Amino acid sequence: MSSTSATPVGPDTGALLAQLRGSRSSALWMATLGFFGGFAGVSIFGPLVPKFTELLGLGPFAAGLLAAIPSLTGSLLRIPFGAAVDRYGGKRPLLILLAVTNVGVLGLLWLLHARYPDRMAGSYPLLLALGVLIGCGIATFSVGIGQVSYWFPKKDQGGALGIYAGLGNTSPGLSTLLLPLAVGSLGMLGAYTIWFAVLLLITIIYAVAIKDAPWFQLKARGIDVPVERLAGLGGGELRPAGSAVIGLRHASGITATWILVYFYFLSFGGFLAFTSWLPTYWHGMYGASLREAGVLTATFSLITALIRVAGGLLSDRLSIRYALYGNFLLMLAGVLALSFSQTFRTSLTATVAVAVGMGLQNAIVFKLLPHYVPDAVGGASGWIGGLGALGGFVIPPLIGAVTGAVGGTDGYARGFLPVAALIVVALPIVAWLNRWTTARIASGGMAGPAGAGAR
Repeated sequence: MSSTSATPVGPDTGALLAQLRGSRSSALWMATLGFFGGFAGVSIFGPLVPKFTELLGLGPFAAGLLAAIPSLTGSLLRIPFGAAVDRYGGKRPLLILLAVTNVGVLGLLWLLHARYPDRMAGSYPLLLALGVLIGCGIATFSVGIGQVSYWFPKKDQGGALGIYAGLGNTSPGLSTLLLPLAVGSLGMLGAYTIWFAVLLLITIIYAVAIKDAPWFQLKARGIDVPVERLAGLGGGELRPAGSAVIGLRHASGITATWILVYFYFLSFGGFLAFTSWLPTYWHGMYGASLREAGVLTATFSLITALIRVAGGLLSDRLSIRYALYGNFLLMLAGVLALSFSQTFRTSLTATVAVAVGMGLQNAIVFKLLPHYVPDAVGGASGWIGGLGALGGFVIPPLIGAVTGAVGGTDGYARGFLPVAALIVVALPIVAWLNRWTTARIASGGMAGPAGAGAR
């Protein structure tokens, strides 16, 4: 946000550089670490929902809601906290989210110490409330997106955001894999105690090491830097258009923002939904143990995350106009196969196909973002990351409701059909976005996105 009292910038770049702290690479790795720690909240309940379901006697819908509740908080808070980056930089908003997540995990530790496993009756509302607090960590994503975007020039943002989101997204997969193993070896309380210690350490390291982008550092000193000088000072070419509210309002007026919201609802929201629901699916469909279901779900989650890294790097070099279609079709094929599969091998192959499609699509969405909304990246990332991630809350109860309505093992398969329907709706929207982009470039309303545009 520009200030009328800002000091004019002189020509001495060296003097400005001497006032700056941090670097692009350091900011990228610290933002990734903060997101990694916070994002583990999505896997707090997912791998253990079958256990809680048995102890509390939950039906499929209640189990789906429990698995998804962290995603509700994390999704909705991505909107204001993502927009807050435009005003405060990334450090303060992300630290607030990590602090609340720590409080939620402490509450969960108390519950496990006081009630688990013999006195869990009646604890379902408390588990939901703790899920709300722990889900705050998921909202770190939109903060980090803005943080990284303000540090890196546009030509390098695809790779940087791919690394950030891809490696950060390995958190649920690793947690889904390791948490059940730790529970089996150390018990529920011991496993969550270790998980909390790791989260607290990540929070401390982030607080000490992270630095806001050059524009925010200089702004804090009353220095207003022209946008064309930011890259030379070690940052990106972006600067905020105004306050968080202005950023949200401006981004909301861009048609492409809402299209990207829907795309992200399916790809990233779908990733959250599958990560939280698959342990229940593998257990109910094929009788997998808690540990086996955790390994299978981690396979899906890690493939999605790592593919996102490759997709981000490729998006800096290749045209992705037709990749939107291809990724959705791959997701659709995988979901349909899951919906009718009766064999373990087919189901596993289908989840891998869905993972690849979602991972590539996640990378594309945020590569497109800075080109469509260059002066309100934080606001747009708030809308897209927040409402898009809401799929992680909406989809699991929907799957659970269909599963319960159909019943039996067929119900666990048919539960994925609503996801297939949502993907089908996206295909004509891709065609509309391509026409809209071409029209805006022709009218001079936007520049062709390098590596990601209408080529």
